[in-house]
This record gives sequence, C-alpha cells and structure tokens, in this order.
Amino acid sequence: MAGTNSERKMLAEGPAIILVEPQLGENIGMVARAMANFGLAELRLVNPRDGWPSDKARSAAAKADHVIDGTVVFDTLEEAVADLNFVYATTARFRDGFKPVRSPVTAAETLRKRFRSGEKTGILFGREKSGLSNEDVALADEIVTFPVNPAFASLNIAQAVLLMSYEWMKSEIEDPHAVPFDAPQQPQATKEEVIGMFEHLEQALDIRGYFHPANKKPRMIDNLRAVFTRRAFTTPEIHVVRGVITSLDRFSRPGQINTSVKAVVSEDGSNDESSGK
Repeated sequence: MAGTNSERKMLAEGPAIILVEPQLGENIGMVARAMANFGLAELRLVNPRDGWPSDKARSAAAKADHVIDGTVVFDTLEEAVADLNFVYATTARFRDGFKPVRSPVTAAETLRKRFRSGEKTGILFGREKSGLSNEDVALADEIVTFPVNPAFASLNIAQAVLLMSYEWMKSEIEDPHAVPFDAPQQPQATKEEVIGMFEHLEQALDIRGYFHPANKKPRMIDNLRAVFTRRAFTTPEIHVVRGVITSLDRFSRPGQINTSVKAVVSEDGSNDESSGK
C-alpha cells in the first residue's frame, strides 16, 4: 500500500485508545488505521455492539493488523481504565466545569510527559451517536476538546482519534516545521545551459513564425527570457524543457520542420533524444 514500508521501524507506543461501546466494525478499523499512521498501537474496546473480532474492522484497518491483533475487549469502562494512571475524555459538549478542559496540543504534551515518566495513560472516545456519558467522563482525569465549528461540532469517531493521534505524534517533534523527507537536491543549471535553452527555444519559435511582426522580435525575445528567468533552473529542468522543444520539432506537421533547429541542438552538444539535451 502507498506510504507503507516494512523495512522501517514500526512505531507502537503511547496512550491507550479506548472506544466506549463502538457500534460499527468499519469505524473501529478506521480508528486502528489512524492510530497506526501516528505511532499508536494499544486499542481497547468497551462492549462493542457487534462483538469482536470483526472482519469489517480488519478490512477497514487497511493493513494496520498489529493494532487489530492487539485489541483487547472489556465488559465495562471501569475495567478498561483500571490499570491506567491518567486518562483524558474527549467531548465537544459543555460538562458544567467539573473537569479541567484542555486543548489537543496541551493534552498531547501532557500525555507525552507522563509517558516519558513511565505512567500508563489513555484517551476515551464515546459512542458514534451519543458520545461519552457523564458517568464515562467521571472516570477521566481531564477533558480534551477540539476547536471545531460550534454549530457543527460532531466528529466521526475515527476523525477524533486521528486528530488526537496526530497531536501525539507532533508532540515528539522538536521542530514543528520539520518534514519527514526533503525533495532530492538537484544542481542549479549553469548560465551556459540556460542560454542554450533560450537559443533552442527561440530557433524553434522563429521557424514557426512566432515572432510576428518582425520588428517586435527583440521585445518578444526579452519577454520570453524574463518568463524563463523568474526562478533558477536546475540542470534536470533544463533537460525537460529542451526535451519538449525537441519533441515539437520531431512531430510537427509536414513542411514545418527546419533542420537548422536540430543543428542548433547538435552544436550545443545536447542531442540526447531521451533528455532533450
């Protein structure tokens, strides 16, 4: 599957994700996939409506089999959180202020700190239709709520897990602007390569009568060069552009090809058909 790499280290740590009375196996599977995307692996289910295991959940998990295989089912929420030191409850509803309410960023930082100190933590997610009850929330230490549209605050359970899982992963990153990989470095083109491309393009356009009327040709050439020098070309990009020009020469309508263009290409030493040099 795109984006997966069995040769790289699989992250599998962090807080337990606890789904209270989930209804659909497909939603459980999508939760497992979201967890796997961001390095979480411990999934706990409290009294799933359609039982467990679930073929629909495994299918929806899209190869997050390590999460599905490790899933543990509990009869009650009390049993599911019994071994945990600290628990967050996710909710979008006002709860009369009887629990501290945190943002996802603050919650993830708190979970990361407690994880590093060796504590066992968890995050509660409620039923698809009704969320967590007050009794469920009472078993948590704090509440985490998402900044959503107040008039449309309901999240799909997998979306909610995805948001918290993302914040968990991000809490480990020292530089918030860092990316997991960079584009490959390419050598910047020399001025000789750029000038060669200009000459190649101008010859091809001249043959096709682009510079009309003739007295405007110098100005039109200046405009073309201005367009192509807005940013620095790399050598591979020069090859791409010249390949396009060469292709236009090769497949033009009968009577439009002038061998002088190919001669220009040869004089540049850029006559590689595959790269357009």
